[in-house]
Amino acid sequence: MSFDKGITVFISNRESTCSECGENLGMHAWITLVQGKGALCLSCADLDHLVFLPSGNAALTRRSQKHSNLSAVVLKWSRNRKRYERQGLLVEDEALEKAEEECLADEDMRAQRRERESLRRNELDHQYIDQFSQRVRELFPQCPAGREIKIAEHACRKYSGRVGRSASAKQMDENAVTLAVTAHIRHAETHYDELLTKGCDRWEARDIVEDKVDDVMTQWRGDQ
Repeated sequence: MSFDKGITVFISNRESTCSECGENLGMHAWITLVQGKGALCLSCADLDHLVFLPSGNAALTRRSQKHSNLSAVVLKWSRNRKRYERQGLLVEDEALEKAEEECLADEDMRAQRRERESLRRNELDHQYIDQFSQRVRELFPQCPAGREIKIAEHACRKYSGRVGRSASAKQMDENAVTLAVTAHIRHAETHYDELLTKGCDRWEARDIVEDKVDDVMTQWRGDQ
């Protein structure tokens, strides 16, 4: 007997008997309904080798079903809500193990991401960043929307030694803020990083992109 995905298993709310083996399954039996045969126990339905995965972990459920050649949705009748409600899945043991390994790997990645985000939040002085970004917008009014915040966050991160942490920057000195904007433009608006990747000397690369940087700064100042 072969099945494809989409099989449904019901948790019976009344006494059940397998129509194939004749076994009295009692209350709350796990059965399938086969047209022309009635209720079948999981053994007669060739589903007894599957393992139950309760609902609740969407990623684990999705991956287990993807990896399982054979799976079944488990439903139970809710007397209060007058409808069948999903309880989980029956899947192949190997599929569940593979899905668990993938989810564990993802959890490690998510934990690392949460840690990085936490550290990043700790490194940001939001009031100072807000002031710095306003100063960027004041000096470069044609700067693309939202770019002043990126510049401020990058330049003002605590413990970074970046230009935004200097004493002059904290006084919103024009030269210090301009240096931060220049650095951003160099990385975001030119092929400076590509030059470095190809082994170009840092100062030589700066000379190559200098005209482009000047053009963008002129545009952002609104001098054109």
